[in-house]
Amino acid sequence: MQCSACGAELIPKAAFCHRCGARLPKPSELELQQQESAGGQPQQAPPPASATAAESFRQSAAARQAASDQQERPLWSGGYSPRAMVGLWLADGAITVALLLIWAIWVRESWLWIALALFIVGLWTYHLALLIARRLGVRYLLTTQRLIHEHGILRRTTDRIEVIDIDDVTFVQGVVERMFGVGTIRIVSSDRTTPEFVMPGISPVKEIADLIDEVRRKERRQRALHIEAI
Repeated sequence: MQCSACGAELIPKAAFCHRCGARLPKPSELELQQQESAGGQPQQAPPPASATAAESFRQSAAARQAASDQQERPLWSGGYSPRAMVGLWLADGAITVALLLIWAIWVRESWLWIALALFIVGLWTYHLALLIARRLGVRYLLTTQRLIHEHGILRRTTDRIEVIDIDDVTFVQGVVERMFGVGTIRIVSSDRTTPEFVMPGISPVKEIADLIDEVRRKERRQRALHIEAI
């Protein structure tokens, strides 16, 4: 390398020219001059690894904070549907018709008439009371984060299952239930209180089961993305 002032051959790592005493550029300045003379842009040093890690952590923390700040929204609320007892009503009707035929054809004693009448009234009254108890005693609420279950009439008990803890969602329908779109939803979860949760009399059962499964999958995807971002 030669001095730019006098053209003398320079001593390696010298700060001044030994002939004319001109100040020599530092290696970093010399590299910058060479890049400018070649028409290129000066290269910036890459940020230190600690700064990159800190920025990545701040971004992931901001993403987790934004996710936690999302407001919990209700998606569905319902309870026991009267359609779930259509099979019982049909059975009660068939039994009532059969007993009335027996009453009209074979029964002659008055006490048998009274017994048959009490049986028919008791059968319908029992199933009507059962429907009222199920309608008033069970309530479900599905949000973007939880499945809330309330049951009881005089004494109310509330249970909550985090949707991310739900492992499997299935539903079961009988022959008559398929005709009216009702059924029983079965949920298997890692919740300690209710590892297996049964929701009878849900209508429309397929749509509600798909909604619960969709919320579960969405919540798990969001949590997985946040974990990978750390």
